[in-house]
Amino acid sequence: MSLASEIKYDIKAAKKIRFRWWAVLLGIVGSTLSAFLFDHFGRVDLDLPTLNCIAVLGFVLLVKWKLRQRVWFWITMIVIAALHVALILFVPWTTKWVPALVIAGIDSVDLIAILAILSVVAKFMEGPNAPE
Repeated sequence: MSLASEIKYDIKAAKKIRFRWWAVLLGIVGSTLSAFLFDHFGRVDLDLPTLNCIAVLGFVLLVKWKLRQRVWFWITMIVIAALHVALILFVPWTTKWVPALVIAGIDSVDLIAILAILSVVAKFMEGPNAPE
């Protein structure tokens, strides 16, 4: 299967994911506590990028959960998470209002990039018999 068709397959799988009410409530409470924590340390500008990265990485884990028993998957996810931490810490973020459409676009590009990286690593690690 080509890289583009694998990404399309993953996006179709992602569209089928639905969150339960308690998961949404947990996200709201967690984001509120996160905002208070970042405000306490005087770094409110890092709150939204951190929450977005956590959400995107968590969503990738849900979509690719079938790969959870492979060591290369977890190593790749750790490397991707470390790159996100570096991105959050070294990019100058703003506290000004940013349109939600822009944030959603950035998160979507990030999601697709991570799915592409995982597909390429899967092909490299498992050859042509990589899981679909």
